[in-house]
Amino acid sequence: MLPIKKILCPVDFSELSLNAMAVAIEMAATFGSELHLLHAFEGYDEISLSPETALTPLPQWLVKLRQVCLEKLSELPGPDHAAKCGAVVRAFREGPAIPEILSYADQHKIELIVLATHGRTGIKHLLMGSVAENVVRGAKCPVLTIRGGEPAKT
Repeated sequence: MLPIKKILCPVDFSELSLNAMAVAIEMAATFGSELHLLHAFEGYDEISLSPETALTPLPQWLVKLRQVCLEKLSELPGPDHAAKCGAVVRAFREGPAIPEILSYADQHKIELIVLATHGRTGIKHLLMGSVAENVVRGAKCPVLTIRGGEPAKT
């Protein structure tokens, strides 16, 4: 197997993405890889609670949410995993997750993407789509999807 020099793990701070991050950390430790943690922040013009209602977020709310995301990203991978990691690159991008992940992977010559999948099916999949599925389809490098469920053992 060829050595993997750069691993990208997109994180949205959910338990599922943190489980995927734990797997990416183990892989980075095994291969001596640089680990890239990416958060794609989508600044919403409006949030729709139902087809009849839409809210426009207050500008202060978006500023605070952006700040919280940056702080959470700076705390990853956390003290439990930090010793296992070599180099960790934290990246914050603004925009829709799928194009931001694919663009980042291309720009940084990522050799493996590790990300969580919610495993949605049926109507939920139709309505919410799948970031993981679209990343798998669009990535120029291999993608390892970590399915939701039991937390990763590390």
